Amino acid sequence: MVNVLFVCLGNICRSPSAEGMFRALVEREGLDDHISTDSAGTGAYHTGNPPDGRAQAAARNRGVEIGDLRARQARREDFGEFQYVIAMDRSNRDDLLAICPADHEDRVHLFMDFASGTGQAEVPDPYYGGDGGFETVLDMLEDASRGLLAHIRATDLTGDR
Repeated sequence: MVNVLFVCLGNICRSPSAEGMFRALVEREGLDDHISTDSAGTGAYHTGNPPDGRAQAAARNRGVEIGDLRARQARREDFGEFQYVIAMDRSNRDDLLAICPADHEDRVHLFMDFASGTGQAEVPDPYYGGDGGFETVLDMLEDASRGLLAHIRATDLTGDR
């Protein structure tokens, strides 16, 4: 099983949206027996809360349900459990590396590194903007999800499918 953790600041917008988009893609491709997902925040601001209502609505408009997810904070133990710890921006990545054991730093990635050449290095936080920001973020997450899945297929699932 390949375990993937998506991480943003509060775990109520970007990372649960990324988890939902990637989880839906994995299910559509019939790989849910091979890949599991989770999401977390670098901060504990929203622990136990569902994703932001705007994030849920935007995802639902694309046929993706994320209302079942609950925010939690990333922890040191995650780096042993997850082969991929996917940060939404450089600040999240830096916060993750600050708690990451040295022998697992290669598991930490920026999500947009898996995108198909959008020119964007980071997924912007839509929390303080309008509804359109959530749509833009979902476009980015869909693109990066396809790239991440292709990468996992090529490096971790060879021989499985």
